[in-house]
Amino acid sequence: MDRRKLIATGLVGLSAPVLARAQTVQSQPLPPAGGPPPPNSQPSYPSAGPTGEAPGARTYTQDEIVTNVSDFLGVTAESAGAAVERLFANNGRPTAYIAGEEGSGSFVLGLRYGRGLLYMKDRPPMEVFWQGPSIGWDWGGNASRVFTLCYNLQVPEVIFQRYPGVEGSAYLVGGLGVNYQRAEGVTLAPIRAGVGLRLGANVGYLAYTRKRSVIPF
Repeated sequence: MDRRKLIATGLVGLSAPVLARAQTVQSQPLPPAGGPPPPNSQPSYPSAGPTGEAPGARTYTQDEIVTNVSDFLGVTAESAGAAVERLFANNGRPTAYIAGEEGSGSFVLGLRYGRGLLYMKDRPPMEVFWQGPSIGWDWGGNASRVFTLCYNLQVPEVIFQRYPGVEGSAYLVGGLGVNYQRAEGVTLAPIRAGVGLRLGANVGYLAYTRKRSVIPF
């Protein structure tokens, strides 16, 4: 009899820690939904975009550009709207624009100098200068304001390069002269007021720089 009691007492003593451990595990709360994965599971990472590229620069709407062109060049909204509408139809929405002033003179061989501020959304304005030669059947000189739309310009510093004029791109809309300059995938569309025949009578390029340069070449 004493031997049976001794065996029973031993079994109870061995089973007590196991039962206590099971109760402790059952009493622990389950992890909330979306909590850490189980130890043996593979971690998941957010997938990249279709091309893995960073999003591009924010663009300007047609209404924003029409208002800015009208105010800066001092023309009517109808004149600004006619030129801007054609630019938007051909190129879409610009990522930046330059508002500035320039002077030019020519006697067959011409020179053009200008300065302005480059505007991009979510970035501070940046001062830029431009200069360049031209050649053609024109002469005289003028000083005017110029509003340049910039297409596919994702980073402000990319503006600093040489932009040849696109042959045959000059036209007049609503009394405003427009032409195209293009380099390294970036297209510039300067809008000028009162440039007359000089717009389509010469060819050349403009170099955009951080500092003013007397030498246009």
